[in-house]
Amino acid sequence: MKKRTLIQAAAAAATSLAWAGPALAQDFPPAKPVTLVVGFAPGGAADAAARMIAKKLAENIGQAVVVENKGGAGGNIAHQQVAAGPSDGTVLLFGSVGPLTIAPHLMKLAYDPFKDLAPISGGVYFPNVLVVHKGAGVKTLAEFVQLSKAKPGSVDFASTGAGSASHLAGELFNQRAGIDMVHVPYKGGAPALQDLLGERVTSYFAAPPTAMPHVETGKLIPLATTGLTRPAYLPNIPTVAESGYPGFQALNWYAFVASGKTPAPLLDRWNQEIVKTLNDPGVKEALNKHGLSPHPTTRKEFADFMKKEYNQWGAIVKERKITAQ
Repeated sequence: MKKRTLIQAAAAAATSLAWAGPALAQDFPPAKPVTLVVGFAPGGAADAAARMIAKKLAENIGQAVVVENKGGAGGNIAHQQVAAGPSDGTVLLFGSVGPLTIAPHLMKLAYDPFKDLAPISGGVYFPNVLVVHKGAGVKTLAEFVQLSKAKPGSVDFASTGAGSASHLAGELFNQRAGIDMVHVPYKGGAPALQDLLGERVTSYFAAPPTAMPHVETGKLIPLATTGLTRPAYLPNIPTVAESGYPGFQALNWYAFVASGKTPAPLLDRWNQEIVKTLNDPGVKEALNKHGLSPHPTTRKEFADFMKKEYNQWGAIVKERKITAQ
């Protein structure tokens, strides 16, 4: 009797597995429109990138991909929504550096980025560019550091808010350069840029699309970008890494994740389609025009990158005693 029961159980399991594969295959593309959630308001870099990618992704899979903007709490609301949402592959998240790798060190979240969300692929990234107003009297990163050391506490830097990517970039540079710039948080990039142009704050680790128009008019001086290599659209601005701080990297990035309960076969299928879309020449060109670099990866590559970012920013938050405000 026991032997017969085991045989029947094995047969049932085999039948279940036999149906699971085809069922998952039939579920892709989903029978209903796919929602791509963005944790920020329309008009910003995340929204623009998501819409460019979603358009081509929809063409490739033969199903509508609708961008849904769910702003609030620095993107954390959107991340929480997707973490608790459906796991059938119909809802994806254009996740970002802050909620995935910085916020967990600053506050108690209703989700665990490494358990409740599943990595699919890298999406796009772009460095910050450290700019100063023309009245600062410096033209190179070395001169900026020298000024900061000569007048401790007199040099400050703007950010888009406590715990933001621009804030952490400044704190990382404080650590690496051995200086102590004063952090001045703002509620977004527009007021930060306005005060920099008005020479009420010395410097700002700004998004290139925001800063470069003012660099071109001579109102702002670019000192360095924060990626490991110079972006193709800013070939004449050195990186922090090549200016005496090897390995320095502070990127803004957006990537594709889904509910942590999503079956692996569906995540793999989405990875294939997203990588294909990000490698499309038209998508690459459109993103590059906005100062965004496509960054397709395997699921593991993005998971490893996310963990590395999490560890780096966690160490900075602890050492610099950063708190959420």
